[in-house]
Amino acid sequence: MAADARVLRGDRNHRAGRLAEESALREYERAGHRLVAARWRGKRGEVDLILRDGPTLVFAEVKAGATHAAAAERIGPAQMRRIMGAAQEHVAGLPDGLATEMRFDAALVDGQGRVRILRAAFGQD
Repeated sequence: MAADARVLRGDRNHRAGRLAEESALREYERAGHRLVAARWRGKRGEVDLILRDGPTLVFAEVKAGATHAAAAERIGPAQMRRIMGAAQEHVAGLPDGLATEMRFDAALVDGQGRVRILRAAFGQD
């Protein structure tokens, strides 16, 4: 019984995560960004959305929560490092490599489906 509940909870969370990613993508596209990859996975981790904003490659972590603040709290230092490592892996195959202009955003989706994009949310010194 408990295993069934876990499976159902996992399936529900997976669907909610996909819906949050789709909402965030629509918000980025409204702002003129172009999708490069969704759920890009490398050896160092996964990036929810990779987008092009002019010359800048945007690596966005999408989080959902009851509030935007609750969603933001779910992005911890270890996850930020993993995303930055995956981004380095991704740009290694591009012509400019690590010289590629990059930005790390947090796309937060609250319980009402409202999206808040925090530009340059992490990764800057």
